[in-house]
Amino acid sequence: MPTTLPAPSSIATHLKDFALVVLGILSAGVGLKAFLLSSHFIDGGVTGISMLLAQVFGLPLAALILVINLPFIALGYKQIGRGFALKSALAIAGLSLTIAFVPFPDITPDLLLTAVFGGLFIGAGIGLAMRGGAVLDGTEIAALLISKHTPLVKVSDVILIGNVFIFSAAAFFLGVQQALYSILTYVAASKALDFLLNGIEQYTGVTIVSELSEEIRQVITEKLGRGVTIYQGKRGYGKRGEQQEARDIVFTVVTRLELPQLRTEVRRIDPKAFLIQQSIDDTEGGMVKKRPLH
Repeated sequence: MPTTLPAPSSIATHLKDFALVVLGILSAGVGLKAFLLSSHFIDGGVTGISMLLAQVFGLPLAALILVINLPFIALGYKQIGRGFALKSALAIAGLSLTIAFVPFPDITPDLLLTAVFGGLFIGAGIGLAMRGGAVLDGTEIAALLISKHTPLVKVSDVILIGNVFIFSAAAFFLGVQQALYSILTYVAASKALDFLLNGIEQYTGVTIVSELSEEIRQVITEKLGRGVTIYQGKRGYGKRGEQQEARDIVFTVVTRLELPQLRTEVRRIDPKAFLIQQSIDDTEGGMVKKRPLH
């Protein structure tokens, strides 16, 4: 029987994901072994718990990272899917092997540089791995599942509460100074992770209500080269009382760098236009400008 070969695009996607995960593992390994471990700083999440236990009880960090992440990988398998769980298991195993066997030089004895750059490398590593469809830290999986079952609590709230306990324990076992530097490490890692996932060109959804909606639509599509969606709406109450005028509402998605030009063009056409902006995590298809690493 003839066999069906994988599509070239599918192979390219898998290779890209593999490369991103490997780069993520190496970056996180640099952050841990070349910066944080020699200064006894920790990060947040499962990695931070593993580092804290390794320092307090003298246990091997590589084994702790693998073992503590296993329950979260199992949760990911049940709730997200086999492919994600397999990628994440291999990525975490790769990070453990990197910590155990790959030598990295101790870059600097300066504590401030260690905290900042150690966090940047770890955050970049986690972000690259997530771009490749895997995680190096199971905290995000647990936070996502908790937030689904508790609507009042967001993912970021769960992670923040967990890290409060982790850094409080670090202050008790390692000392206040180590804990404060560790918090700085976590902040740097969070910023690097956010940049890798959202980038400088974070998407922004813009809703525009104007009497000159057709002129605005033409500028967005013809001059800015972006797509638009037109909604049919009616005006409600204004300064002149109740109004039931039909009105076209323009919606478009641009990057953060394109936003100032859009606002300038809209104000030029209609200084009284009503604009609403909201951040958008990601988009796919249409005429949206593609960001790097997508």
